[in-house]
Amino acid sequence: MPSATEQSSDEELREVDIDLIQPSPQQPRTRFSDERLEELAQSIQNNGVIQPVLLRSRSTGFELIAGERRWLAARKAGLRKIPAIVREIPDDRVLELALVENIQRQELNPIEEANAYLRLQQALGITQEDLAQRLGKDRSSVTNCLRLLRLPPDLQLLVEEEKVSMGHARCLLGLESPDAQRSWARKVIERKMSVRELERALQQARNLESGAKKAASTRRVDPNLKAAEDRLRRRFGTQVKILAGPKGGGKIELSYYDEKDLDRVYEILMGKSATAEGVSA
Repeated sequence: MPSATEQSSDEELREVDIDLIQPSPQQPRTRFSDERLEELAQSIQNNGVIQPVLLRSRSTGFELIAGERRWLAARKAGLRKIPAIVREIPDDRVLELALVENIQRQELNPIEEANAYLRLQQALGITQEDLAQRLGKDRSSVTNCLRLLRLPPDLQLLVEEEKVSMGHARCLLGLESPDAQRSWARKVIERKMSVRELERALQQARNLESGAKKAASTRRVDPNLKAAEDRLRRRFGTQVKILAGPKGGGKIELSYYDEKDLDRVYEILMGKSATAEGVSA
């Protein structure tokens, strides 16, 4: 796909007054690093603007279609004019051209890209497959990018700020609960987890949860264990669990709530205070 700022045979390169240019409201990019803008401004002071911006004429001057970062840096560098290509562009092509230019330069963060995909898809009324074809992208890439918009807004912000990568975000999308997503996102940041480490940790958590559910299900369907637990609970006056093992064995868990309660349960187990407790052996 040709660059959004590629000049056609009937276009001229112009020097346009910077103050006559206004950014497009459809610009997909919303975040600009101050540090990188400063670096680009310094480069422009030394070497000038190497590649022109893309504009379209408006009644009040010009609308910036592609090259907003260059325009901002040129203003920061103190330039009064900037090289530009002015092209007649219909409204329904503005977002598409701006999106293509930013994608080719890899200047959008994943959330900006996803929002631009969604806006373009809705504006054109096309499928994800058609959208991918128009942008020269693989359909799965477009689909995975759009899925990021299912994250809660606060987690989307972490992706925008590059505190959580797109790979991490895709893992988090496998969790149904927003609270669980937030909890694991905090762990990613605090522990500086790689995507592979997050994948392994989530799989381990799923395995543990699955095992716990299976054990709970087994206990629920065994009325004999349930009846035995109830009798022991009455006998010891505390919470009792019978945990059956896979090979016929298992264990019995008795809860206590403080040191005195532990002494009480211990004496019952040792048979020293059954009478005092008013419970027959």
